[in-house]
Amino acid sequence: MNNLGQNLEKARLARGYTLDQVSKVVNLSRQTYALVESGKRDITLTQAETLAAMLRTSIDELRGAPDGVSTFSDPQSSLEKYKQMILNALQFGADDDGKITKTKLAKLVYLADFTWYYDKLMPMSGMSYRKLPQGPVPDVYFRALDELQESGAINREDKGRSILFELAESGSAPANRLSTDEKSMIKKIGKAWQGKQTQEIVDFTHNQLPWQICREGEVIPYGLITQEEPELVYGSAKL
Repeated sequence: MNNLGQNLEKARLARGYTLDQVSKVVNLSRQTYALVESGKRDITLTQAETLAAMLRTSIDELRGAPDGVSTFSDPQSSLEKYKQMILNALQFGADDDGKITKTKLAKLVYLADFTWYYDKLMPMSGMSYRKLPQGPVPDVYFRALDELQESGAINREDKGRSILFELAESGSAPANRLSTDEKSMIKKIGKAWQGKQTQEIVDFTHNQLPWQICREGEVIPYGLITQEEPELVYGSAKL
């Protein structure tokens, strides 16, 4: 088994995915993908990028060091960074009253993640986004909101059919797990959509290639955003 195949298997098992789930994302049969993990079949760069995004790691980590040692990020550490992305998106994208809808907040985080990939060819969080009715959104988004609420970092308000969130305390959101450039990206996107209706950002993301190409419930590969026109990556030109 080569480094790539071995590390793919380790990352898949660490994230709790089955062979069937991973193989479908890269359009391979289960049997063919099993050959990849056993080191008997190669994959394309695009497939490697897709797998890296789904498994919340990088291509370099999947390739591994010459001795076969891999250093996959700690899932809890990744979740904590993702929470900070949520808090900073809330800070910069909320309306003048400091509140934002649950759906719009998810969209801002998604745009930050995929815009970062567009610029850097690496996701900001590495979370697996799915095509859900109000998505794209990773399953962990809902857990992250619950934990942020339980810890007292955010407040929730149910207003009719909408769910609103606001920072529990005034001031800057924590960002020690984000680089300066990552925080700036989140701020730029938050400000671009500040004051806009939730449906506007929903329509925008649903007209992007990643959403259009994927099927309902499918994991959306980060790499698809690189096929989008620059002015349609996060909406600055349109806005």
